Amino acid sequence: MKPRLIILCTGNSCRSQMAEGFLRELADDLFDAQSAGMDPAAEVHPLAVKVMSEIGIDISGNTCKHINAFFDEPIETVITVCDHADQSCPVLPASTKRHHFSFPDPASAVGTENEKLVVFRQIRDDISRILLAYVAGRRDAL
Repeated sequence: MKPRLIILCTGNSCRSQMAEGFLRELADDLFDAQSAGMDPAAEVHPLAVKVMSEIGIDISGNTCKHINAFFDEPIETVITVCDHADQSCPVLPASTKRHHFSFPDPASAVGTENEKLVVFRQIRDDISRILLAYVAGRRDAL
């Protein structure tokens, strides 16, 4: 069984969903990547789905989930992708690895849809760079 890795955000609608998509694409052989939220939104943000589809990653079938849904099995690693989730993360077993990468919330972007897409693409690309390095480090450790 692959180790479980949770990407945690507040709403589980943008950043954590994009990160889950990247990790499933880059490292599905290494771990079971799932995303979750402290206060999950009703749905994955449509612009997150759109910008990920632009690079060939489909997250349209993803759903927003609460972190509590994952406490039934061991969690090897939790990666928080927003400051609120980092500060509010539930108490985890001492064996759980934690990493924090702070990304602005693209859902708070204002302007036209095209202006919002610029913000979503920037966050997507920032998440991609960080996770590429993270996965490379995990592979090197093996």
